[in-house]
Amino acid sequence: MSETHLSLHSVRERPESEADVIVVGAGPAGSTTAYYLAQAGLDVLLLEKTAFPREKVCGDGLTPRAVKQLTAMGIPVTGEGWMRNHGLRIIGGGVRLELPWPDLAEYPGFGLVRTRTDFDQLLADRAQQAGARLLQRTSVVEPVIEERSQRIVGVRAKNPDGERTTYRAPLVIAADGNSSRLSVAMGIRKRDDRPMGVAVRTYFTSPRHDDDYLESWLELWGESNGKRVLLPGYGWVFGVGDGTSNVGLGILNSTASFREVDYRGLLRNWTQGMPEEWGFSEENQRGNIRGSALPMGFNRVPHYSRGLMLVGDSGGMINPFNGEGIAYAMEAGQLAADVVVQALSRPTQQTRERTLLRYPQILADVYGGYYTLGRYFVKMIGNPYFMKYATRYGLPQQTLMRFTLKMLANLTEPRRGDAADRVINGLSTMAPSA
Repeated sequence: MSETHLSLHSVRERPESEADVIVVGAGPAGSTTAYYLAQAGLDVLLLEKTAFPREKVCGDGLTPRAVKQLTAMGIPVTGEGWMRNHGLRIIGGGVRLELPWPDLAEYPGFGLVRTRTDFDQLLADRAQQAGARLLQRTSVVEPVIEERSQRIVGVRAKNPDGERTTYRAPLVIAADGNSSRLSVAMGIRKRDDRPMGVAVRTYFTSPRHDDDYLESWLELWGESNGKRVLLPGYGWVFGVGDGTSNVGLGILNSTASFREVDYRGLLRNWTQGMPEEWGFSEENQRGNIRGSALPMGFNRVPHYSRGLMLVGDSGGMINPFNGEGIAYAMEAGQLAADVVVQALSRPTQQTRERTLLRYPQILADVYGGYYTLGRYFVKMIGNPYFMKYATRYGLPQQTLMRFTLKMLANLTEPRRGDAADRVINGLSTMAPSA
């Protein structure tokens, strides 16, 4: 098989360092992509720089969108380690409001909480069961680029001993997270006109560990130039079910004070104001406060170029409305795998490439308009006057808040639904996709 030729048939006689597709990163995006590719009969090499189990910074909350993806992959979502929730509890402006997840045929009526310590491993194991070859503690350092075509035809990676190996495949998928070294090396850089967030979180031993609602606090106060300001973002309290609660906050870059915020200090100050009986105190803290970036709204494009596809955080696929990333990473992984499988069935390099070039447009069709609305939303909540008005007058309106929950969580029936579904779907369709 030539370096730029794709095949639907795995050639087992070839070296172990060669594959039909290389997937870099075994988080939710990479493992889901690898699973669907392997299910289709492709020889998939899944490279992960760390070793499982491993910790990732996350709220650990899974909306019904993510639950749908888990069940589609045949992953059981009951039993030890899974904490089921019924909806979202919103607190702000003196209001405490519980909103059940919408009753939809398209999605299950419940969400979940599961720590990333072993969540990612469950997905990677599922990809292996489908036939993907997982190599852990294998850190990709650079792409292998064919000089004539300037296409990526593999990657160079090093093992824990520092030894380098070249892995080759005619198609490489970057699922290597926000920094996406592979994308940068291929000249695909971030867009400055897309929203970015920062999330920090820790765990506390707490009697609230078995709370069956995800809890969101809409008022986060910080300081800017010596003044107290309302920050664009929210805090969360998610019961993990194992004696601990995941407590954290996310802040958007839509205000001038974004770079001035001491996120860890803000989290400490916020939790210190919680009721003492909840146990969110220093002596009950389990692990350090850790943070990560939240790349949103397609902040890195194009999602396909010269043999490289981007999936998940590498392509900025986090929902700007609510900071949710896992569901979209998994959905995009399935979409990417479908495009790849279709491409591999084409008889010529030209028709294969034409099929691969459809991937960015498919993503734009599915998410583009909705993410554009999300960018407008981010700008609005960056205005402290809007935030004050919304929390004071919007939260008490239950009908409005049920609509808002559907909008923020992107939970609607695609064809048949209520008036809220039709409005949200209509707005998403009308909004520009780029």
